[in-house]
Amino acid sequence: MKRTTTPFQRRPMPVLAAALLLAIATLATPTSAATPGQTPASAHVMTVATHAPVDTRINNLHARLQITADQESLWQPVAQVMRDNASTMDSLRQSRMANANNMSAIDDLRTYGQVIDAHADGVKKLTSAFEPLYNSMSDTQKHNADLIFRSNTHHAAKKG
Repeated sequence: MKRTTTPFQRRPMPVLAAALLLAIATLATPTSAATPGQTPASAHVMTVATHAPVDTRINNLHARLQITADQESLWQPVAQVMRDNASTMDSLRQSRMANANNMSAIDDLRTYGQVIDAHADGVKKLTSAFEPLYNSMSDTQKHNADLIFRSNTHHAAKKG
């Protein structure tokens, strides 16, 4: 009997792409938040961004948010949460891929639920880590951060 795949197995996990809202935002450069010489990211660049090593995304976001030396101690927890979230999501993705051919529909839904839960937990952790940094930012930095996140939110909504 030929096993058919579920919709979750056929298409890339949208949750993985959204797992690190902040990390994905690093290459979604709105024109008004771009640093000199940058242009808005294309959909292809966004896809590549989700596969870039987490430290590359962290460094890119650090630069785009114009983190100052005084803000470094507030930035480090944000970077660590991004690393932890990426590790968790990668682990779940690898587990799902390794077991995809043997999962029942119920197994598939359960593991997909685990991914969704991990994503939600990751966003909560990231929010808690990012808030003190955001509160320390200048009005210009806050405006830039708002544009970065707003741009990413609109992109994610269009993909879903």
